[in-house]
Amino acid sequence: MGIPQLLVSMLLFIVLFLGIGFILNMLLRTSWLMAVVYPIVVILIVDKIRFFKYFTEPAESFKRLADNFSALGGADVIILSSGFLGAILSGVVIKFLRKNGYQMF
Repeated sequence: MGIPQLLVSMLLFIVLFLGIGFILNMLLRTSWLMAVVYPIVVILIVDKIRFFKYFTEPAESFKRLADNFSALGGADVIILSSGFLGAILSGVVIKFLRKNGYQMF
């Protein structure tokens, strides 16, 4: 992956999760919902097995999940980390706006 593609991907993940997190936090009147939900989203992105296998075959599922995480490249980790940054920024922005008197819904 080239540097321009990496930078655009990072920016897209930041904006995507900042926007989704901001809307969720605004509608559900929370501040850190997306920062808590984001690891689940990452697992769903990285994982290649069905969600219900975690309940029916937990040992095998978590082993495969660990293998999938260890197989991620550096660019993938940077992109996913930038999405987490966007999720945290959504909480910071909501806190800032509420502190300054803006009431959303």
